[in-house]
Amino acid sequence: MNKVVLVTGANSGIGLALCERLLAQDPQVQLCLACRNMQRAEAARSALLLSHGDARIALLRLDVGSVRSVLKVAEEVKLRYNRLDYLYLNAGIMPNPQVDFKALFKGLFSRNVIHMFATAEGLLTQQDRVNADGLQEVFATNLFGHFLLVRELEPVLCQPGHTARLIWTSSSNARRSAFSLDDIQHRKGAEPYSSSKYASDLLSLALNRRYNSQGLFSSVICPGLVMTNLTYGILPSFFWTLIMPIMWLIRVFTNTFTLTPYNGAEALSWLFLQRPESLDPWAKYHSLTSGLGNNYSQPRKMDIDEATSEALYEQLLELESEVRKKMREEDEEVHPPGH
Repeated sequence: MNKVVLVTGANSGIGLALCERLLAQDPQVQLCLACRNMQRAEAARSALLLSHGDARIALLRLDVGSVRSVLKVAEEVKLRYNRLDYLYLNAGIMPNPQVDFKALFKGLFSRNVIHMFATAEGLLTQQDRVNADGLQEVFATNLFGHFLLVRELEPVLCQPGHTARLIWTSSSNARRSAFSLDDIQHRKGAEPYSSSKYASDLLSLALNRRYNSQGLFSSVICPGLVMTNLTYGILPSFFWTLIMPIMWLIRVFTNTFTLTPYNGAEALSWLFLQRPESLDPWAKYHSLTSGLGNNYSQPRKMDIDEATSEALYEQLLELESEVRKKMREEDEEVHPPGH
């Protein structure tokens, strides 16, 4: 039976590299690229069809940061497919990242240079904003929209006798210190990206507790340090020109500098081939690349706990209820009952 795979944020970077690798592993796979920009999605499909002419590739317009877009796409998926085997929760944003150049140059000439680049700890802050739904944009895109998508797609993910997978693209930047249960949307902090990625680690654990008995399993990956549009946006292009030779040199000494989207997608494509029952729900599966350029994947225990995971899940359910109520009220204002 052909596997049905939906990938969010599939039109470039790690998402597109993953699609390429999945088609190479299983040419019969049915791919669904869920992207915000349809022009780029069409270009991605054309690129994939160049190397896999017979591939079955569908497109859906999805803005994970918009509640209405998520609900609309979920309905389309349920009409189009009677089951979903893999849901790759890969879309993510890091808006207007600001670099602490003093910390950067200090770190460049210290023993912490590898750790600094691998995690961006102490280097980056981002400017977040409130979106049209009244939610913080990074939280809505990187976490809440995906949570809502999973909830909406339960009928095609959880079926008797069927095993399905959720696979989250997390980050080495996912740090407990950036996350607070008192501020899950990170309205008050300056590291919304780190907070949202740590929250996805917590959420994956909670989803396993809820859904494993129904045949749905969740895993988390870290792509390593990958050069994508997200990364290139952090610093001016001339700086990357100067620093890239240093990055390739550092890779000889560390396995977390995957650098290319293809290498960064290693753990995502490795998980595609694993039996979910054999995976550790407490582990983050890291894409790693040796100094000689060999790719492999390795699990590392996440810095998470069950109580925080459970508390976050409950807060997300409450927020979902609030958002749905607000939407119903807005719809009633536009179309009053009895009209």
